[in-house]
Amino acid sequence: MELILWRHAEAIDGFPEQGRPLTKKGLKQAELMASFLTPQLPSDTRILVSPALRAQQTARALTKKFTTEPAINVHATPQAVINAVGWPLATRTTLLVGHQPWIGELAALLLSGKPDSWNVKKGAIWWFSQRTKEGGHLTSLRLVISPDYL
Repeated sequence: MELILWRHAEAIDGFPEQGRPLTKKGLKQAELMASFLTPQLPSDTRILVSPALRAQQTARALTKKFTTEPAINVHATPQAVINAVGWPLATRTTLLVGHQPWIGELAALLLSGKPDSWNVKKGAIWWFSQRTKEGGHLTSLRLVISPDYL
């Protein structure tokens, strides 16, 4: 399974938490990352997006065909996200568009096996690959890139 974590692009500060839109810079970040991702993603990629406006806008830069998943909302936990995705048993590439801190916490958990709080830049992706070997699951980090480098 391939798992791609995409942190929403830059959004305005303030409240309400669920309704914060992307800034002009954030819209550009989302478009840059979408242009990068489009040729990389398998055609059957499952795309799950937080219901928060900034995550929805980030995903729309890539496609209008995605599923809004409440389990990956602003205050999600890494375990809730793992459960929603079906990691590591799912077979399809899955792209998640969501938020800090759970994206950084999930990245730490996948790579180190321990809970920690890693920083993931706005608009960045972290791409993981999972394979089974000798009855266990091996996780590899394939790619980390932020829109600043595109």
